[in-house]
Amino acid sequence: MNEKDGMNYAPAIQTAPVCKNGDFIFSAVGLDHGHIYGMTGGLIGAGGALKYVYDPDPNKIAEFLKLFPGAKVAASEDEVLNDKETCLVAGARIPGDRCPLGLRVMGSGKHYFTDKPPLTTLEQLDAAKNKVKETGKKYAVYYSERLHVECAVFAGQLIQEGAIGKVLQVIGLGPHRINAPSRPAWFFERERYGGILCDIGSHQIEQYLYFAGEEDAEVVRSQTANYAHPEHPGLDDFGDAMLVGKNGTSNYFRVDWFTPDSVRAFGDGRTLILGDGGYIELRKYTDVGTERGGDNLYLANNKVEKRFELKRKVGFPYFGQLILDCLNGTENAMTQAHAFKAVELSIKAQTGAVRLK
Repeated sequence: MNEKDGMNYAPAIQTAPVCKNGDFIFSAVGLDHGHIYGMTGGLIGAGGALKYVYDPDPNKIAEFLKLFPGAKVAASEDEVLNDKETCLVAGARIPGDRCPLGLRVMGSGKHYFTDKPPLTTLEQLDAAKNKVKETGKKYAVYYSERLHVECAVFAGQLIQEGAIGKVLQVIGLGPHRINAPSRPAWFFERERYGGILCDIGSHQIEQYLYFAGEEDAEVVRSQTANYAHPEHPGLDDFGDAMLVGKNGTSNYFRVDWFTPDSVRAFGDGRTLILGDGGYIELRKYTDVGTERGGDNLYLANNKVEKRFELKRKVGFPYFGQLILDCLNGTENAMTQAHAFKAVELSIKAQTGAVRLK
């Protein structure tokens, strides 16, 4: 894993199977974004069995097989969709193409697990909601900056235990390294990647809704800019937004493509969670100025002031919960309403943003 490369960032597989080998079979279709590695590894670590892989680009398949050599290469997407053993299809297509794939997957009687953002327009959101109602299948989303980060998982546990009281505000900082020469052409086409507030901003909104326990919110103000990349006019290299939840909590987040070369990680992602009884700070991928890596959590409340080092100490329960939800018809990993609300607000933030430059 190259920690400086956000597009291919994938935490190490942690094995905690929730089912017997062969009980949950899944396949991978669409390898445009490197998050497919984290999605696949997470499912395997939780007991899933990978059967097929398909992408029209043989080079992407070859790279995938280096990490997951046991997968069978399907001749077509239809071969996967027609396979009766496959229970779920994981995919990381170009963001604008993720919803059409999901509609086909659910239409074939399978659950769908997609990278964020799971779709890029409100019209696609309506289509996805209708397909979920029609088929009863899941449209699950890999919001990895919470689900696949151990300090973020631990933060959720602390909040549920009342460690900081009632959450009042969440501040999210999501800088990324652009690595422009290595990016595919679609990365710079706003209609295809969805815009910065829809794309990496969806992480921040999802975390806010989860940590604050909000089911809905209003985008009060949002902004985007292209400050430093005039050669790519379709790129947003900066975005921020302010939201207010229906229960009165608030959220501010900033996302950007300005991580400097000296930073060891792809971005110094941080989350600050204020409660009426304390606060939590997450330093997810690095702890600047120290020799420590990521997964650091800082907690201060009326009893303690403490730093937790959490790498390889918490695990990633989402993947096992998702498998069991698919097998048992439950909804413990993440509700469908939550997954859709996060992207709905992301799209509204993007489409309503004031253009700064």
